Amino acid sequence: MQLLAFGDSLTQGYGLPQGEGLVPQLESWLRERGQDVTVINGGVSGDTTAGGLSRIAWSLTPDVDAVMVTLGGNDLLRGLDPADTRTNLDGILTEIAVRDLPMMLVGMQAPGNYGTAYQQAFDGLYPELAEAHDAVYVPSFLAPLMGDPEAPDPAAARAFLQADGIHPNAEGVARIVEALGPQVEDLLARVDR
Repeated sequence: MQLLAFGDSLTQGYGLPQGEGLVPQLESWLRERGQDVTVINGGVSGDTTAGGLSRIAWSLTPDVDAVMVTLGGNDLLRGLDPADTRTNLDGILTEIAVRDLPMMLVGMQAPGNYGTAYQQAFDGLYPELAEAHDAVYVPSFLAPLMGDPEAPDPAAARAFLQADGIHPNAEGVARIVEALGPQVEDLLARVDR
């Protein structure tokens, strides 16, 4: 089975030695649990949702059985309009749906410095799109780095980030994979074999 991990630098494994990024760690985690899966690295550093929309069609090769979408972080870093992010993600998920592939959407959260209206518009688009496209939904890519889910502590994440304060280090990726893995297994269970 082939799972396309479609995203940006968080997917690509920016700043990490080969074998320590999200894709190889996730594939190892899944295989250790008996999943016969290859995870394809469809991560492009710096990619926005617009970039993802422009490349999703040719990324969905005939051997892809399921897709995990993790995009939006660079839209946030650039302060792009959440309406455009929504339109682009909707286009990506629609392209996946046209091919009748099971999909997962992994959310991002806007920081408060863009204002409450921006934050609500951005944060709200992920659950709404996941529901509209019947995608497995993961609310937050980075939440596993912030300790207690009931009282997340962004300061706690520092130990699991690289020096840039944005990208997870190898230990951070391992924590993300531990949290993400069971939901990826749910996604793979949707694949018609």
